[in-house]
Amino acid sequence: MPFRSGNKASADQPSVDPARIPPGQYLTQQFPVLQAGPVHHVKREGWTLKLSGLLEPQRTFTWQDLLAMPAVEQTSDIHCVTRWSKLDTHWKGIPMRALLRGCEVALDARHVVVHAERNWTTNLPLEELLRDDVLVAYEYEGAPISDDHGGPVRLVVPRLYFWKSAKWLQEIEFVADKRLGYWESVGYHELGDPWLEQRYS
Repeated sequence: MPFRSGNKASADQPSVDPARIPPGQYLTQQFPVLQAGPVHHVKREGWTLKLSGLLEPQRTFTWQDLLAMPAVEQTSDIHCVTRWSKLDTHWKGIPMRALLRGCEVALDARHVVVHAERNWTTNLPLEELLRDDVLVAYEYEGAPISDDHGGPVRLVVPRLYFWKSAKWLQEIEFVADKRLGYWESVGYHELGDPWLEQRYS
């Protein structure tokens, strides 16, 4: 498995509605640490998020910009391609739609490339990025997101396998054509819907 893990998921099974668990998944109450390569340590005061590509105006948000915006708190189930699921996780951040307020996305923009530290990328169809529950998050369970879970800011895309919820978020690039990201280019599914078990292409 091409992930590095800082702690192992347990197979504890709380009593929950089985309809909340995608096929092939097991529940954990832990939050496994998974990424390609080492944990990155990004200073909040130097962090920025760029919205680039096929939209006008292009924008750059600083840490202070993010904190100044009206935030929402959200409870989401998350599902990892390595087969663990964690239910009722709590996040705080800015909805992606709010960050795009005042921007005009070009008609030919159909996809986005999400960029993170050390040139890591993942791809999303534009409609997935614009879902109401997609957050640019900076708190998890009432505290700042830790470095090992992608702090200071990560994307949260609850509908898809969790590798799409990019850690150490830096840029969201709006593009016309689909461009595969890091894991997608080595065989992971281009979309990653856990309910369809879209693990690999």
